[in-house]
Amino acid sequence: MVKVTAYLDSTTENKLKKAAKSSQLSVSKWVAKIIEEKVTTQWSPEVVGLAGSWQDDFPALETIRADMQYDSRGEEL
Repeated sequence: MVKVTAYLDSTTENKLKKAAKSSQLSVSKWVAKIIEEKVTTQWSPEVVGLAGSWQDDFPALETIRADMQYDSRGEEL
C-alpha cells in the first residue's frame, strides 16, 4: 500500500472532511474510493444493467434502412 500526501487549502480541506463524514468514511478511505472511481476501466453495474433495455423502443436496422436510398459515390481523395 502506498502513502499519498496532498496539500489542500483550508476551504478544500473542510469540504473533504465534510464529504467523508457524510459518507461515513474516514478521509483516507473516502479519498481512496474517489481515486478508485476515477481510474477504473470497467462500467459500473448500473450502466451494464442498461444494456439492451431500449431494445423494444428502437426500430430494427432493417426498418431504419428500408426507406433509405443509395447515396451517390463520393469523389476520390
